[in-house]
Parts: sequence; structure tokens; C-alpha cells
Amino acid sequence: MPAESVAASSSETPDQRRAAWMAAAQAGDRRAYEKVLADSVTLIRAAARRQGVAFDHVDDVVQETLLTVHRVRHTYDPGRSYDAWVTAIANRRAIDALRSHGRRDRRELHDEVAVDNHPDADDASAATESEQRAQRLHDAIGTLPPGQREAVEQLGLRERSLSEAAELTGRNTGALKVNLHRALKALRERFHGDP
Repeated sequence: MPAESVAASSSETPDQRRAAWMAAAQAGDRRAYEKVLADSVTLIRAAARRQGVAFDHVDDVVQETLLTVHRVRHTYDPGRSYDAWVTAIANRRAIDALRSHGRRDRRELHDEVAVDNHPDADDASAATESEQRAQRLHDAIGTLPPGQREAVEQLGLRERSLSEAAELTGRNTGALKVNLHRALKALRERFHGDP
């Protein structure tokens, strides 16, 4: 059926006009098919916005819907509303887009500062920085007086209990606590300038 014979009459609704174009398109009329697809964009955009699709993703929904219409155009029943048919397809594509973007947004990190401040675990510069910090800490512990250094090594680095450290060092637990406290204070002052 040629497109001219599908011309809109004054009493025809937009839905009836699109239905007639789709029926003609199913019969092989290319111009009618182009018209119905072009005329459907407004319906698809409205459906996507009603579903809550973000403005910058509406065009994606339009494209996916038009592709779906093309794949399933043979399923359209000319005796039914074209607008309802294409809106149902658009609603499904909008929901698909919302799900897809929701999954992606939960996985993706959008904070550039966080990316810069937290390099990958496999990042060589992070490993080098970690090694350098460990070496600075080791050097700082080496400058502590012997009693404080011993308290840090036993209680902090080797993670021994007070009673175990007291037994190994021959010092009482009170002295170990005082030495650890003084050592930590000295290290904080050295690295952070905190009194």
C-alpha cells in the first residue's frame, strides 16, 4: 500500500495515523515505515521520562526502543492501538536502562579525588611509598632511648602482651607501659609535630 494512500484524514487521530503507517510498513511500504518511526520518537521520549530515565539517557532509550520495534514489527496487530504497543516497548527499554545504569552507578567510582588518593594495590608507586614510610618509621624507632625502643619492639611491632614482654625483657609491666607511652609520644612529635 503506497504511503499516499495512507495519508491522514482530518478525522483520524495520531494513534490511528501511526497504526495505518505501521500496517503499510508491514506490507512493505518503506516511506510509511520511516514516517511511523520518526513520529514514534515523541511517544518513546515521553514514556522514558515517565519511567524516570535521566535526561541524558533518554536518547539511549529511544534508540533501543526503535531497534526493538524494528525487530518485532511483525508482531504488531493493526487492529490494536499502535501508541499502546510502542509505549509498552518503550517502558520495557526504559526499565532496562534504569537497571543497567543503577548497576553501573553502584560499581563505578565518580570521585576523582578518591581515585587519586587511593591508588591500585598493584600500583608500584604505592608499594614504594609504603616501603619508604616503613623505613622512616624503622629509622625513627632506632633513635629512641633503649627502654622505649624495647617497649615499642615488644608491644607494638611483635604484638606481645604486657606479661609476655615483661617476662622477656625482665622489666615490670608498669615500666613497659611508661616507656611505650613516651616512645609513641616521641614518634608522634617527630612525624606530626603533635606534642
